[in-house]
Amino acid sequence: MIDPVPFTGGCLCGALRYEVRGPAAETTLCHCSDCRRASGAPFVAWTFFRNGSLSWLHGTPKLLRFAKRDRSFCGDCGTPLTFFDPSLPDWFEVNTCTFDEPEFHEPVNECWLDDHVSWARPKNPL
Repeated sequence: MIDPVPFTGGCLCGALRYEVRGPAAETTLCHCSDCRRASGAPFVAWTFFRNGSLSWLHGTPKLLRFAKRDRSFCGDCGTPLTFFDPSLPDWFEVNTCTFDEPEFHEPVNECWLDDHVSWARPKNPL
């Protein structure tokens, strides 16, 4: 299977579509309480890319600034799409499972393990 660069994806309802020109740096599973609450899931897979590599093909996401970090999401269906932490100014993260082909972005590590839900045991504890 050939890497689908650029990587494309979008939200559940189709109101938002994006493309990211790789390469991806890595994918990580985040167990922090903020990601859990924003997604409604026990953890979220995030794929890191260099800033400036994302283009919105259709629609404009809503932006939530929370705890000095930016999260984008679909204002229609609520799908969480991107995350930006200004302490990592060269990078942003894409919600891995919003890619059309998420299987190209297998997580290589996990973060915020102290916040993990007890029944969602980390796959690769560091």
